[in-house]
Amino acid sequence: MSRSLNGQVVVVTGAARGVGALLAGKLAARGARLALVGLEPDELKAVAEGIGPQAAYWTADVTDHDAMASVAAEVVERFGAVDVVVANAGVATGGPFLESDARDFERVVQVNLLGSVTTARAFLPALLQSKGYLLQIASLAAITPAPMMTAYCASKAGVESFAHCLRAEVGHKGVKVGVGYLSWTDTDMVRGADQDDVMREARARLPWPANRTYPLDPAVDRIAAGVQRRSAHVYAQRWLRGMQSVRGYVPGLIGGALGQREMRRLEPRIAAAGGIRRGLVGRGGEADERGRAAR
Repeated sequence: MSRSLNGQVVVVTGAARGVGALLAGKLAARGARLALVGLEPDELKAVAEGIGPQAAYWTADVTDHDAMASVAAEVVERFGAVDVVVANAGVATGGPFLESDARDFERVVQVNLLGSVTTARAFLPALLQSKGYLLQIASLAAITPAPMMTAYCASKAGVESFAHCLRAEVGHKGVKVGVGYLSWTDTDMVRGADQDDVMREARARLPWPANRTYPLDPAVDRIAAGVQRRSAHVYAQRWLRGMQSVRGYVPGLIGGALGQREMRRLEPRIAAAGGIRRGLVGRGGEADERGRAAR
């Protein structure tokens, strides 16, 4: 059942762009007050100003325990409570594991998995007070592993499992925990990944319907509706619900003949191109790299 978001305080991480920014606006349109968290102060300010006086923003790295604890305290001081937290912040990199940069690989896991853990640790005390809702944004990558996406798939499978475990721990205390699933959606991250010719080709050869890019607006509409319902599972593309029933078969398929055949086909292309483009993808990835360089 849907409940009113009127006056509810919603925290969104990764709110400077993409899913986070659009979701913040849609939740505000449903009456919520927004606390926006991210790495890019100018973009966060623009999102907050676009929403109006019911929004405020904080610049913080979700992997920084002290910074996130301070943000949580300041959000409660500013708004009086926290009713919903959407752990959305994420980064990605791609390419064969042995050619990947170890620091980039670890950063994907740090932001996507440990950053979500840090976000939950910071805000759960307030959610326990309000009997609120935590939505962890995962991905099709949590259900379907894929070659050349080792860091991203591992991190998203991790946050999915973390959220399921947390649901069992806090559900009897009145806190609901959900997992949000998105396929390839038209964001800076996906557009950044597509800048590499080999990665774009590999994605295009995925089985339908996982081989296309989906528009952002309807995907975020479904996430916003899931937040309002406080759903245990939120599917940004409807067909993702059906993936749950076959997920047990997918690792064997991807790790077996299908995945190995594709890698045999792609390896000469990768070598001819001089490797896969390194670094975190998209403008959000660039912002993360700038933030690390400044520290």
